[in-house]
Amino acid sequence: MNKKIAVLPGDGIGPEIVAQAVKVLDRIASVYGHKFEYTYVDIGGCSIDKFGIPITEEGIELCKNSDSVLLGAVGGPKWDACPPNIRPEKALLAVRKELNLFANLRPIKLFPQLASASPLKKEIVGEGIDLLIVRELTGGVYFGNRQTEEINGELVATDIMPYSEHEIERIGRVAFETALKRRKKLASVDKANVLDTSRLWRNVMHSLSKEYSEVSYSDILVDNTAMQLIKNPTQFDVLVTENMFGDILSDEASMLTGSIGMMPSASLSSGTLGMYEPIHGSAPDIAGMNIANPLGTVLSAAMMLRYSFHMTTEADLVEQAVEKVLDEGYRTGDILQEGTVKVSCSEMGDLVVSHIGMS
Repeated sequence: MNKKIAVLPGDGIGPEIVAQAVKVLDRIASVYGHKFEYTYVDIGGCSIDKFGIPITEEGIELCKNSDSVLLGAVGGPKWDACPPNIRPEKALLAVRKELNLFANLRPIKLFPQLASASPLKKEIVGEGIDLLIVRELTGGVYFGNRQTEEINGELVATDIMPYSEHEIERIGRVAFETALKRRKKLASVDKANVLDTSRLWRNVMHSLSKEYSEVSYSDILVDNTAMQLIKNPTQFDVLVTENMFGDILSDEASMLTGSIGMMPSASLSSGTLGMYEPIHGSAPDIAGMNIANPLGTVLSAAMMLRYSFHMTTEADLVEQAVEKVLDEGYRTGDILQEGTVKVSCSEMGDLVVSHIGMS
C-alpha cells in the first residue's frame, strides 16, 4: 500500500519522539512492501514563531489531503503569554474540527512488565488493566459559545455545553462497535442527575443499546467513575463519555499504568482519516536531551496502522516488538526500575525496530 502521512512533530520533545515512530513505520514499510510518504507540518508554538498562528490554513489542508496524521506534542512556557485565540493548543482544536475527528480512542493498558510502576496496590491491579476510553471530541463545552461580561460591577464568565442527538449517536455507535470487538461490556459516563446534556446523552445511549443486545450496557455517573477507576479499574472494558469528562477521566486513567509516556491515542473521523498522538505533553524541561519515552508515540503509530490503514498484522507486530523490548528489560528514565537497563529515546526506537521483521 501507498499511504500519505502528515507528520506534525510540534514542540518540546515532539520532534524526538515522532522521529522514533517514523523509524518504526519505515521498518514496517520495508518489511511488508508498503510506501509511506511523509509531509511535515508546523503546529503549535513552532508555527506561532514562524507564522504568528498555531497552524496555517495550508497546514490544515495538508492534513486533510493525507491518509492519516501523526502528531507529537504542542505548547510550552515560551508561549504561555500568547493571546487565547493563538495559543498552541488552539491548533489541536482546529485540526480536530476541520478533519471532523469526533471520536477519541484512548487505550489504558498496564503492561505486565511495568506492573510495579502502577501507583495502585497489586491486589487492585490484579492480572492487569486493559480498558478503552471512547471520548467525544468535537462537541460540548470546549466548542460551545463562551463569553466574559461585566454584570453588576463584576466580571461573569459563561461557557455553554451543547450536544445534539446526532453527535451523541455517532460516538455511541463507535463505542458499541468497539465493545463488540473487545469483551462486549460498555459503560456510559454522564452527569444525568444534574445536566440536561447528560440526560439527553443517556436517552440516546439507551435507544442505541437496544440495537446492540450482545453488549452488556450500563450507566455510571462521572464522579463515581473517577472513584471506581482507583478502587476497581479492572471492572471496566469500554467507557464512553462526552468531551470534558473524557478529557479528565482519560488523564486520570493513564496514571494507573505508572507512566503517561506509554499511552497512545487515536482521534477518528467517520472515514479512515485519523490523527494519532501520545497523550503526554511537550515536556519542555527535557526537550533536546534524548531521554523522552517514545513508546506512546510508537504505539500511536501502531493504532494508525490498525484503524486508518487496516494493517492489523503490522499493528500487532509493532505492539509485540514493544513488549519484547520491555521483556528484555530496556527502559527510558520514566519507567526505569531496579534491575533494568536505561536507554535513550533514540536507542528505544532502534530497539523496537530491531524486533520488527524478526522470525
